[in-house]
Amino acid sequence: MSNLKVLIVGASIAGPMAAYWFAKGGADVTIIERFPELRKGGHNIDIRTIGVTVMRRIPGMEAAVRANLAPVDGISFLRDDGKPYATIKASGDTDQQSLVSEYEIFRGDLAQILYDLTKDKVRYVFGEQIASMQHTDLGPIVVEFANGMPAQQYDLVVAADGATSRTRAMGFGCGVRDHVKRLNCWAAYYSMKQDLLGGSRIAQSCSAVGGRWLAVGPDPKKGINRVGLMLIKPQDATDRTASFRAALKQGDEELKRFVSQAFRGAGWKTDELLKAMMEADDFYASEIVQVKTPTLSKGRFVLVGDAGYGPSNFSGAGTSLAIGGAYVLAGEISKHQSDLDLGLKAYEERMRPIINDMQFIPPFVTTILAPQSAWAIWLRNTLIAFVSWAMGFSVYFLWLGKLFGGLYASSLGKDKYGLPEYEFKSGPCSIT
Repeated sequence: MSNLKVLIVGASIAGPMAAYWFAKGGADVTIIERFPELRKGGHNIDIRTIGVTVMRRIPGMEAAVRANLAPVDGISFLRDDGKPYATIKASGDTDQQSLVSEYEIFRGDLAQILYDLTKDKVRYVFGEQIASMQHTDLGPIVVEFANGMPAQQYDLVVAADGATSRTRAMGFGCGVRDHVKRLNCWAAYYSMKQDLLGGSRIAQSCSAVGGRWLAVGPDPKKGINRVGLMLIKPQDATDRTASFRAALKQGDEELKRFVSQAFRGAGWKTDELLKAMMEADDFYASEIVQVKTPTLSKGRFVLVGDAGYGPSNFSGAGTSLAIGGAYVLAGEISKHQSDLDLGLKAYEERMRPIINDMQFIPPFVTTILAPQSAWAIWLRNTLIAFVSWAMGFSVYFLWLGKLFGGLYASSLGKDKYGLPEYEFKSGPCSIT
């Protein structure tokens, strides 16, 4: 890939991961990011399945991740009076992880690790984005930029800028929300200086009627708590997130007021959480969606990570799918250096069954995560409490411990996809 000129849009997870492998094959790689600097905020995310496989193929990455793990030993589920009824901890088995991952890390910390792995191998340009692209189905792409970077021609343009990718809309000639599947769900994240956990490394979560879910996690290194608020409505034909999107367009202050109104009266420690949210300077919120595109590429334009196949199946699979997809994209192009277009086709064929598997949402999962009524919350709490109790008698109730993991086998279980060991040859790539 030594004569391959690649432009990657997005410097979060999928972009730098793809850049690492392209650079390993000798490609000339540029990453642009519309934000003025690397985004170091964000909630905790997980590395699982194919993500673990790929991570272990990068020298030093697993050690760096382990050195920066989120300080979370488990999560307690609370009733609205604040009393815990169940606690889940990591399984200790990276091939069969629980809801708490052995590789749980804050998004910003993982972004920093990937930046450090690639900053000397690729070119980063912050505060820049694409203004237009001109390309044919078979030829290179001429890219014009919005903020001063001179127009250039690239052999491959990779969109890695998230589920509502603006680059995908340009490259496919579609709307930003085309190929986005609503899940009637949104979430907000921020940090608070008050320690509601009393120094504990066990996160706490509580459900309230109307599909509302609140969680507080520890971050003793920074002396703060990390807060997540999620609202899930029934997955039906009604668009129940339109009002959230309208508030999103009006900026953070209006969005904070919207979230506060939605969670008012939710019980537990809601008053303290909402007060901290109004004061937070790292607040952000987003709609939770799936991305289902009919193809992953068009000519020399290709999608990776959430831009092409955001899973959002409520299992934390997105990071791993992004890491795995970036590896396969660069690997298949390296493998088929005699024909770039064949490499893109092979990427599609290799990833499509993995995407379909990891986007699967088991039946009733949203009902379990966010019950809509007080009776449903009581029933869910009772079931989880029983499972937690029964796991103490694993000889007799082993199947209960595996039930949820079984539903999410593709996301929580071991890597069953057999990703190839690509060679990443640095020879010339056919791009004519």
